[in-house]
Amino acid sequence: MAGKKREEVREKDIQGLKYFNMLLPLLERLHEVGCERDKAGNRELHFDQYCALILLSFFNPITRSVRGIQQASELRNVQRKLGCLRTSLGSFSEAKTIFAPEKLAEIVKELAGQLQPVLHDSRLQGVNQIVTLVDGTLIRGLPVMIQLALGGSPSAWARDKCRWHTQFDLERWLPVRIDVTGGIGKGGDDERAVLEKALEKGRCYVEDRGYAKFTLFNAIVATGSSYVCRMKDHSAYQVLEQRALSAEDREADVTLDALVQIGESSKEDARPDHPMRLVAVKITPHPKRAKIGKGSAASASRGLLLIATNRFDLPAWIIALLYRYRWTIEIFFRFLKHFLGRQHLLSKDLQGIQIEAYCAIIACMLINLWTGRKPTLRTYEMVCYYFLGLAEEDELLAHLAKLKAKDDAQKA
Repeated sequence: MAGKKREEVREKDIQGLKYFNMLLPLLERLHEVGCERDKAGNRELHFDQYCALILLSFFNPITRSVRGIQQASELRNVQRKLGCLRTSLGSFSEAKTIFAPEKLAEIVKELAGQLQPVLHDSRLQGVNQIVTLVDGTLIRGLPVMIQLALGGSPSAWARDKCRWHTQFDLERWLPVRIDVTGGIGKGGDDERAVLEKALEKGRCYVEDRGYAKFTLFNAIVATGSSYVCRMKDHSAYQVLEQRALSAEDREADVTLDALVQIGESSKEDARPDHPMRLVAVKITPHPKRAKIGKGSAASASRGLLLIATNRFDLPAWIIALLYRYRWTIEIFFRFLKHFLGRQHLLSKDLQGIQIEAYCAIIACMLINLWTGRKPTLRTYEMVCYYFLGLAEEDELLAHLAKLKAKDDAQKA
């Protein structure tokens, strides 16, 4: 295996570049970013071209390594369609250190305005805010794998992970923001602090119990948004006013809907500064597994899901439904890691990882714009087959028409 020659990237391996036509005009604004020090005007790889090559790697499995991307840049068709010149491995690796990832946020916002909703759940109409699922996922870089293979310590592996703090638009089935920080250990950021810095007005943030913090809840309310957050199983609270349960509530296994007093044991400036509602949902508890390296399992669940919210206008069963939808972001993380080929990163540098995160958002948005539906495995695979030249355009269009007919039948 050591002597096996790496397969070259060929012209016929890169298809479907015309689908980048809608994106390239948006990327043009990035062309001069990072050129302030280039007084001689001899920069060969610009920010817009760098992003176009990264995006190409999302849709073509042959170009999912830095070397594969570099080889693709040598192809005349890629150069002509993406407007880039041949780039060296050194130029590609150096480029990410001079580009500004935050410039991509403007493009993400502009593309988001073109997206059509793909989730049609009439039960959520009364929320009247953008349902935003919040969670983070750990991703490790390839240099860490090499370090382990050479006998590096597991602690070094942990430090070199990064966390993608993600805000996910449920209705459009797409991430709208990803903040990249160090993963765990001393380099890792508190996920609640990351979210607090990125809050926006008019959103309903749906969170797991890792985000249960009263000062974060206060900040969300102060921003003009709302929250639906799972609390720890053994949270202490006092019922101030119990609300009657409807038939729909009982059918959704809701056992308690109440105005509560909570956080009395916290410092005064760390308590809730607004009325809080608690909805309890009966669930089947799963046995807790012991953490790696630990001798005992975590405490068992009481079989109740405690959900805190500041939304008093929604039925309890809708609050439970909102939290049930939180699992959608876990499905997206699986899609991102396994089907977009990003179990490992192209870069270990923070700026490079941030650029890759924004490009991941743009890639998902492009699938939505090209196909008019959420980026599922089957749809993504068909798009990749087309980019590889294994599927003709009429076959891709026929596949999408079949999916649309299926969606229409389900709506009817």
